[in-house]
Amino acid sequence: MDSPSAEGESSTALIAARSCMMDSIRSLGLSGLAGVKIDKEELTRRLLMPQYLRLAMLDSIRKQDVDGGDHHFPLSGSDDVPCPESPMVVFINPRSGGRIGPVLKERLQELISEEQVFDLQDVKPHEFVKYGLACLEKWANNGDFCAKEIRQNIRILVAGGDGTVGWVLGCLGELNETGREPVPPVAIVPLGTGNDLSRSFGWGGSFPFSWKSGIKKTLHRAASGPISYLDSWHFVMQMPGGEVDDPPHSLHATEVCCLEKTLEVDEDVPDEVNGYEGVFYNYFSIGMDAQVAYGFHHLRNDKPFLAQGPITNKIIYSGYSCTQGWFLTPCAGDPGLRGLKNILRMYIKRDNCSEWERVPIPKSVRAIIALNLHNYGSGRNPWGDLKAEYLEKKGFVEARADDGIVEILGLKQGWHASFVMVELISAKHIAQASSVRLEIRGGEWKDVFMQMDGEPWKLPISKDYSTLVEIKRVPFHSLMVNGE
Repeated sequence: MDSPSAEGESSTALIAARSCMMDSIRSLGLSGLAGVKIDKEELTRRLLMPQYLRLAMLDSIRKQDVDGGDHHFPLSGSDDVPCPESPMVVFINPRSGGRIGPVLKERLQELISEEQVFDLQDVKPHEFVKYGLACLEKWANNGDFCAKEIRQNIRILVAGGDGTVGWVLGCLGELNETGREPVPPVAIVPLGTGNDLSRSFGWGGSFPFSWKSGIKKTLHRAASGPISYLDSWHFVMQMPGGEVDDPPHSLHATEVCCLEKTLEVDEDVPDEVNGYEGVFYNYFSIGMDAQVAYGFHHLRNDKPFLAQGPITNKIIYSGYSCTQGWFLTPCAGDPGLRGLKNILRMYIKRDNCSEWERVPIPKSVRAIIALNLHNYGSGRNPWGDLKAEYLEKKGFVEARADDGIVEILGLKQGWHASFVMVELISAKHIAQASSVRLEIRGGEWKDVFMQMDGEPWKLPISKDYSTLVEIKRVPFHSLMVNGE
């Protein structure tokens, strides 16, 4: 394909920007409660925990001590204390949603209470799990009726983007690993740029412009909505020395890197290796799309005045993607713009199969995505709605969020990706898999870009040793409140 002109790039950005704006307007949630008046006092009564429990949980978190709030518990017991029907805790990312975040936080505190609305800059999700929920569990085991009921029925509302939701889900997942059930289900206020997790579970693609009235409807739905299941995927990466600069919340270093031994690496292993692991819920990707996301992420951090809201972010993102070499691809002169086939081997396990199978990478593919949900890139479905005849021919099954498999697809040049994102065509279908192994070796490449659920990072790679990535399903489902 001939290289497009600067005018062509400008036109592409303009079309993408208009598409983003119209998508945000169309995807406002809450239509199911249009015209329904939510009584503020009744809503608060359903959500508000007794004061002694709110203060006990908060002090336990602040003091990093499960016993830190003991002095708040009444000596006479709590049998006569009314328990809320749908106790709720809110996590809000004030950096999401442009200028809405801090004001939304105040509104939520007004509707529920200050102690039940946590700013993620002050209280981290793992602190809530380790100390706040543990405080409830302790007093439930000591016979406090209200603590027992609240621990059984509590729900979580996350106000933020996909990365924020994934962060909270990952911390709640620790409850499964330690047998601390039930795990609270999660509802969403979409404040990010893509909000694909939010779209997948009926919470819309952006928060309504009339958000002051919309937040009451959101709280009502979060308290009463049905529960859906979501697969989560464990990501493990072993790299030959070096480290990831500024890793996202979804990725953290680990001393023990547990890769499956049934697939041996046909090369020497260096004396020093570093390991990272994480969990994703929507997608993992490697290649050009992650490079664009990484550049945009740092552009926004360096110039925060640009981040004025989801629509503005999408317009800037669309224009920025045209500057990153996805459309202009002088492959013969720059090996950094060649297809992933030059640096990547991929192995998969198909559903209900224990053997690894090598899958060829199409030479034109410049981004590979392992997709768990139907939504990617602000509500697009790059896998497509495939007909039964095509599924049978390819040996595929209909994709679901809780089926234990990911859809592996490829994006080619920027033009191909653009047509996929406006859903004129589907992405390149590569495979469906229950496990994935990637072997990455640099050659002339010095680094490669990856991302999980919208959180990107830059990975240095070696030309002498492979970086290994393994993706497997977590054996427990995450619980989501369905907003539809």
